[in-house]
Amino acid sequence: MAGKKALVILAKGAEEMETVIPTDVMRRAGIKVIVAGLTGKDPVQCSRDVLICPDASLDEARSQGPYDVVVLPGGNLGAQNLSESSAVKEVLKEQDARKGLIAAICAGPTALTVHGIGIGKNLTTHPLAKDKIVNGAMWGK
Repeated sequence: MAGKKALVILAKGAEEMETVIPTDVMRRAGIKVIVAGLTGKDPVQCSRDVLICPDASLDEARSQGPYDVVVLPGGNLGAQNLSESSAVKEVLKEQDARKGLIAAICAGPTALTVHGIGIGKNLTTHPLAKDKIVNGAMWGK
């Protein structure tokens, strides 16, 4: 997978496993992965109180793009923080406009529809986040 690049956006309250496991698998596959802290480079407190140190801030990581895939880990609070971020909206809109891959895990798809991504498409999310999917997207199991 030489030359492939991935951006994992890490927000406070993200699920640890949904951040670390995709990062690990992609790095083992030879993909250059940047874990970007939504609010900077300081350690991010995840949903189970594990601290993860980002590789870069989201602003720094954006300057290293474009990316082959943008990954949004879930976690209720993490997804909410991604949903409230104008920087995440810009990243997603840019990725979608260039037809790049976007992967959102568990509650992460709620951030997609809030930012206008996935409208009219099938999305899968955690069943407890189903009601947070904005009208216009179709929920799938």
